[in-house]
Amino acid sequence: MGKVTGFMEYERLEEGYAPVPERLKNYKEFVIGLKADEAKVQGARCMDCGTPFCNNGCPVNNIIPDFNDLVYRGDWKNAFAVLDSTNNFPEFTGRICPAPCEAACTLNVNDDAVGIKSIEHAIIDRAWAEGWVVPRPPKAKTGRKVAVVGSGPAGLAAAQQLARAGHDVTLFEKNDAVGGLLRYGIPDFKMEKSHIDRRVEQMKAEGVSFRTGVMVGHLPEGSKVTNWAKEIVSPEQLKAEFDAVLLTGGSEQSRDLPVPGRELDGVHFAMEFLPQQNKVNAGGKLKGQIMATGKHVVVIGGGDTGSDCVGTSNRHGAKSVTQFELLPMPPEQENKPLVWPYWPIKLRTSSSHEEGCERAFAIATKEFIGDKNDGKSGKVTALKSVHVEWANGKMSEVPGSEKVIPADLVLLAMGFVSPVASVLEAFGVEKDARGNAKAGTEVSGGYKTNVDKVFAAGDMRRGQSLVVWAIREGRQAARAVDIFLTGSSELPR
Repeated sequence: MGKVTGFMEYERLEEGYAPVPERLKNYKEFVIGLKADEAKVQGARCMDCGTPFCNNGCPVNNIIPDFNDLVYRGDWKNAFAVLDSTNNFPEFTGRICPAPCEAACTLNVNDDAVGIKSIEHAIIDRAWAEGWVVPRPPKAKTGRKVAVVGSGPAGLAAAQQLARAGHDVTLFEKNDAVGGLLRYGIPDFKMEKSHIDRRVEQMKAEGVSFRTGVMVGHLPEGSKVTNWAKEIVSPEQLKAEFDAVLLTGGSEQSRDLPVPGRELDGVHFAMEFLPQQNKVNAGGKLKGQIMATGKHVVVIGGGDTGSDCVGTSNRHGAKSVTQFELLPMPPEQENKPLVWPYWPIKLRTSSSHEEGCERAFAIATKEFIGDKNDGKSGKVTALKSVHVEWANGKMSEVPGSEKVIPADLVLLAMGFVSPVASVLEAFGVEKDARGNAKAGTEVSGGYKTNVDKVFAAGDMRRGQSLVVWAIREGRQAARAVDIFLTGSSELPR
């Protein structure tokens, strides 16, 4: 374990942030990671518990006490080896994972948790700087071919694992660049896309082939190929050419808000707004980009996507930003004896909130108001909200609490309900009650759909979730595919 008395001697140290006025000027990452000596102190706080709940709290089961101890002892290279053994992309999770491992930390019972995420961040950044992250091509090829559809974290993790097992892997992505929602959903100020690009280069050296601009399945009715991708590949083509197909697309069907005025110009899904800015940051040119500059912005939805809309709107130079959450305001501090080691419901204030945002809880939107004098649908200018009360799981409006506030731009960030159905329907994959691909996770035959040779993992199977869960599912699905193709597997589950 780190230092035997470290948890009593040292306090938790948070990573730093660049000042708000400075970071609002650009879309670059602004988190200031721990220095080597600071990370060592955090590692010293780890108690190497007899039952390390942090391991189970982490979806990829990172061997956290081991790398904490190695950082404390200054053995950074072996700390990276331990981290790399369970997590394909610590530079992703070290930046954007909410760290359920820290919620499960034993020290968190009555003190501040060990800074596990900050240690992970420090390890992987040092590993890249020192040149320890290198391609690991297979020693022998199996002659089997696998198609992975979707290049988000689940698809990337699965493709890398399968390539290292010796299979010929081709990864298909409908957008013009690899990364899925990592690239076109997560703002650059939370994770710059160079992290994806260097992993792509590593994976190419390991034998993975990438085909971007390819839509697998069929296009939604009324869409044109040029709106989505350069070409379409049918399920029949994939099943004929490959020995196995793994579907790892994201949960991209946004939850809508069907209230009067929804059709007004200026009411958009978050995933119409956020990807545009990422494309511009990458050097792309867009006509009619949705901008928050000089506008009263209302973000509906209190989760991470809503927070991302807040941060992007502030960088645009919004006149004001207001964020609505339908649920009541959670407590600032959770009841630890009641919820530990599980993920607690408590008030979470993100770096984007700190940059400037008015937050309102227990608020429902009743109507979008706009100027319709031009004979058209018009533009949104305001919205009508109402306070709500919750009792026994049921919501009711508070009489007399209706309010009209200015709103020149409304961003719907209320989560995602399912994957885009066209891919699953094109393959004939059976869906569960939530519209996700129906496939289990059992050790034998896991991640297999009802269609021969077709597997599903990540958001495509489990619904909207965390990046770390996507990596876990990609790794586990890769093992399932490997067993399907060869009868056994040395890939870790």
